[in-house]
Amino acid sequence: DGYSGAYSSIIDANITTIIAGVILWVLGKGPVMGFAVILVIGILSSLFTSIFLTRLFIDNDIKKGKETSFYTSISEKIGKKLNLLDWDLIGKRKLFYMISGGIIVLGVISLATKGVSTGVDFKGGWSYVMNVEGASSGAIKDALSTTLTDANTEVKTYGEANQYKITTSYEIDSQEADAGKTVEAAILSALKEYNVTGDNILSNSKVGPTIAKDIKVRSSWAIALAIIGMFLYILVRFRNVGFSLGATAAIFHDVLIVFSLYSILWGIVPFELSIDQAFIAAILTVVGYSINDTVVVFDRVREFLGLNKHEKDISPVINKAINTTLSRTLITSLTTLLVILILFIFGGEGLKGFTFALLVGVAVGTYSSICIATPIVVDYMKKFGK
Repeated sequence: DGYSGAYSSIIDANITTIIAGVILWVLGKGPVMGFAVILVIGILSSLFTSIFLTRLFIDNDIKKGKETSFYTSISEKIGKKLNLLDWDLIGKRKLFYMISGGIIVLGVISLATKGVSTGVDFKGGWSYVMNVEGASSGAIKDALSTTLTDANTEVKTYGEANQYKITTSYEIDSQEADAGKTVEAAILSALKEYNVTGDNILSNSKVGPTIAKDIKVRSSWAIALAIIGMFLYILVRFRNVGFSLGATAAIFHDVLIVFSLYSILWGIVPFELSIDQAFIAAILTVVGYSINDTVVVFDRVREFLGLNKHEKDISPVINKAINTTLSRTLITSLTTLLVILILFIFGGEGLKGFTFALLVGVAVGTYSSICIATPIVVDYMKKFGK
């Protein structure tokens, strides 16, 4: 009965994401297409394990007479308390709209005045392979940040011991003929404590943007069509435009919040926040997570509306539906956030910006599915009487 009751939620949540993945796979280019391939493979693998393998293990335990529990003593108490909650989340929807709207407005102002840091992937840069004794990639990057200001700089171990590949967008927009020499001089100056000279440079080159204009255009179209595809699927399954509008609004909300915080916090946090291929992957991950989480909440709302067809005021019904999903939503989100937090702390400097986007996106995706998407459904139903 448990598995039967979960099927509609599982199928709807994953098919919406698969629709997006297939469209991105077929129409996207470069990193977007690569992401889509991994996304589709991951969803199909996850569906197989969640629907078939877990049930196989549980059925096997039951046949052996083993007690099957989904709680520890601590989590059982927490779960029961969450299920007994009766927070008026729908009643506070205007407050949630104001909070989200305020962050997005601040983000738009920051984007218009301050902008964002664009990585080498988008605007190209300079690449150097160097031999640096007695330093780590992190130490080299910290040293370079003192002279290569307002630039996206990457340092990776390369080839043999003590060899590093340094890629930077410093002075890439300069029109001077000897801009390359200026960059080289700045690098040597920054690394003088490691006794680096021109002889330590094994090779250098000017690299173009790996994300070309045609990739940007095709990928933008692919993302737009993926959102339309998800909108139509939710419309067909839930038979109400309100659900489609709520899910779509939640996606845009989450993406805008991540972009806003990337711009607002750029130069404030002690790690690099730049728009590059890793950021694109993070944004697409956030979109997939957001729609998945939103559809799961919508499925419970649909169930409660079906059981209370004669209720004139739908707000208490939908509010109760949201409260009954809180334990599932929070457990899923906290599990995901724990993994990302470990990556953020221990994953190295190169993963900081990527994992930060994921941390913000997953947290905001959880919030939006409860506090933005579902309230929009309520407002639509009340306004249009559906």
